[in-house]
Amino acid sequence: MLRFLIRRTLFFGLVVLGAVAVIFALAHVIPADPARAALGPDASYEQVEHYRREMGLDRPLWIQFWRYLSRLARGDMGVSIVTRNRVSDDLGEAIPATVELLLPSLLFSVLCGIGFGATSAVRRGQAADHLSRILSILGMSLPVFWFGLVLQLVFYKHLSWFPAGGRLPITAVPPDRITGLYAVDALLAGNWESFLQALHYLVLPVITLSTVNVAIVARITRASLLEVLGRDYVRTARAKGLGGWAVIYKHALRNALIPVVTVFGMRVGIMFGGAVLTESIFAWPGVGRYAFYGLRHLDLPVVTAFTIYMTLTYAVLNMLVDASYSLLDPRIRSE
Repeated sequence: MLRFLIRRTLFFGLVVLGAVAVIFALAHVIPADPARAALGPDASYEQVEHYRREMGLDRPLWIQFWRYLSRLARGDMGVSIVTRNRVSDDLGEAIPATVELLLPSLLFSVLCGIGFGATSAVRRGQAADHLSRILSILGMSLPVFWFGLVLQLVFYKHLSWFPAGGRLPITAVPPDRITGLYAVDALLAGNWESFLQALHYLVLPVITLSTVNVAIVARITRASLLEVLGRDYVRTARAKGLGGWAVIYKHALRNALIPVVTVFGMRVGIMFGGAVLTESIFAWPGVGRYAFYGLRHLDLPVVTAFTIYMTLTYAVLNMLVDASYSLLDPRIRSE
């Protein structure tokens, strides 16, 4: 395991370096002028040139890249062209909001997806199986931006059950920052009113972000579990007199989770991309919304930092998925 982690860590560094080079090059060859986008169409030519020199945009590309790598090695992702704040500081403010949105979405996706998929496989051909398959196909076909707007239309405008967006009511005072997660900070401070408000504001964004993942996990779990249930060791466990659910959860489901973990690991990375749409729809002040406004205003340091952030997320998730195989299958651990 140690040799495996060392190899993957070295490979991880090469992947990140290559991704940074490609991302930086693409961000600087797009046919747009970030200095003009930052100052607006009414700025004079002299003002644009002065701003370009001030931000180092007039230097050769390889010099800009070397300076960027040097700053990146120190944790400095540059200065936002629009906000004039350090991008690392802005991300530090936005990441907790995204984490607060993703954690319940991941939990909801895993529990519901595996539960629906296992039930569908066990009751194959029955009404529960048909219903689960129909809902899975429907969930996989729903665009995130459309589904979020429909939820707002139904549950905010017509029923007034949930708020349209934000993390807390406008008049509410955020809890004292401990983790940056409003629900957790309110719970740690014993502020039950803020805790319930934070949960209330999470409902619609979490459902929007996790619906597609629930459907995909349910489909993969059903297919994988059906294959495992037909193997010899499952029939042997049943012949020994073990109960049906004991055989499923203790023997079959654990072996069926390897393809589920593989697919779900990739879906977690995609959820960060889906968070861009979800956070924009629900005015959620997370990394996705921050990247959306950066892209809208051609803020190259923000766009580059967000893309590197996504690359790191995917690379770390792939390492965790590979390491989790040894926990699920002892044969892989022994190899």
